[in-house]
Amino acid sequence: MFPGTMMDEPLLLKSIVERAEAMFGDQTLVSYTDDGPTEMTYAELVSRVRRLASALVKQGIGVGDRVATFAWNIREHLELYLAVPSIGAVLHPLNIRLHQSELSFIMEHAGDSMVVMEDRLADRLPRPGDHVREVVIGGAVAGRPEALAYEELIESGDPDFEFPRIPEHSACTMCYTGGTTGSPKGVVYTHRSTVLHTILESLPDYYGIRESDVVVPFVPMFHANAWGLPYAALMTGAKLVLPGAVTAPEKIAQMLSEQRATFAAGVPTIWHGVGELRELPDLSSLRMVVAGGAPLSEAFLKRYDELGIPVIQGFGMTEANPLLAVGGVPARSKAQGEELLRIRQSQGRLLPFVDFRIDEASGGELQLRGPTIAAGYYNAPEVTSEKFTEDGWMRTGDVAEVSPEGIVRIVDRTKDLIKSGGEWIPSVELEDAIVSHPAVNEAVVVAVSDARWGERPAAFVVLRPDARLDAEELRAHLAERVAKWWIPDLIEFTDAIPRTSIGKLDKKVMRVRAAEVVDRRQASPEGREPDTVTATKEKQER
Repeated sequence: MFPGTMMDEPLLLKSIVERAEAMFGDQTLVSYTDDGPTEMTYAELVSRVRRLASALVKQGIGVGDRVATFAWNIREHLELYLAVPSIGAVLHPLNIRLHQSELSFIMEHAGDSMVVMEDRLADRLPRPGDHVREVVIGGAVAGRPEALAYEELIESGDPDFEFPRIPEHSACTMCYTGGTTGSPKGVVYTHRSTVLHTILESLPDYYGIRESDVVVPFVPMFHANAWGLPYAALMTGAKLVLPGAVTAPEKIAQMLSEQRATFAAGVPTIWHGVGELRELPDLSSLRMVVAGGAPLSEAFLKRYDELGIPVIQGFGMTEANPLLAVGGVPARSKAQGEELLRIRQSQGRLLPFVDFRIDEASGGELQLRGPTIAAGYYNAPEVTSEKFTEDGWMRTGDVAEVSPEGIVRIVDRTKDLIKSGGEWIPSVELEDAIVSHPAVNEAVVVAVSDARWGERPAAFVVLRPDARLDAEELRAHLAERVAKWWIPDLIEFTDAIPRTSIGKLDKKVMRVRAAEVVDRRQASPEGREPDTVTATKEKQER
């Protein structure tokens, strides 16, 4: 080997913290509370982060110890995001939407040493074991008399504390998957993977985060590191606005307007709500809105085009630190009309250094490897052996197509493909065709058993307010867009479709529901129940 002459400096999260302090000390952090927004400079933020890091060390938190958090997008949560990994401990955000039994499992499995919770969320969090210390942000919490007060912890720390130098492959953050199949699984990000991810997502053809930006992450900080956005904002010196627990569409729009936001991100559910508002404030400052976590429909994109708000699809997963791609249109693309819309609905080009392959033996599954991709799950060897190939690739479970330009388009999930009469029906494409009807708000398609064909598609459909549509009208609409044998025999109209804790449509629940509907139809005297045919305001009032 002929050695190079470059310094071997580790890629550590503390470097992002120190850069924000040294270069962007006068930049503003805004954090929303129930009383409105509060402001702090990055210099003041990092001073508190140093105090917190020092205090955690005094409390006995050391390298490799897991510190769980249970909070919304607030300043204190950001302080923990920065302080915990910078002392070599492991940040472990807990999803506040999970059931207490799931939270108990995750905390025990992760081996948490400390949990820091918001006082208003404490009743959702089960009591951990006696070995787990508790810290409360806000006021005292009934039933937890021994919990430390967060501000007292801060005050006990040293504002001149120096962050230690640790190996870049040390654990930085631990995130658990949503658990849509089996128990939640832990993914442990390293400092190296997190720093690389921060740089890569900030590249111009991805999020393009820059110092002039005002970044508002509506994606919760307890979900996959808030897609890395807090770190990207600090690294580039962008103004960061933490929205607290705000979820109402009216308040989201108002916040974006009053902060003159340039970049915002969240799951499609919140953007659907904003798009349906009768009146919007001035949102002309927005240069990019990212909607990630579920495919974007043609109707959704066209609605935002009408509003003049530039929306783009984000694609990622917990195992990828988490961003993989954004569905932008390549600069050299000459696509127009339907082809252009198809590109915008795609997942986009993968981040640099993320290798991919399409495994035809698995039905066209997208498989990945790279420095920001997990190599396995924490303390789960059996699941790891199922999810990762022997030659080192991660199985995404997504059936994908890749264009000659390298644009990835997810066709379906491997477990959601419907095999009817020996032929595959991609549920995602069928859902897109259903949602293209102007009366449809959202839809989910799952497989049901069929004696003749093996499986047939079943569709559950939510209509827009005041819309009217029956099953035959919808089938006629589909006949112009998909193969005849794709058209569902079972179409159910429903008021809502259940979602997972991270906002995705819950197909696991809908498969059970579809099977129940089929059983009822088979048991009825005529062999079926009539399709529900309308969803109107008058019906809802009755």
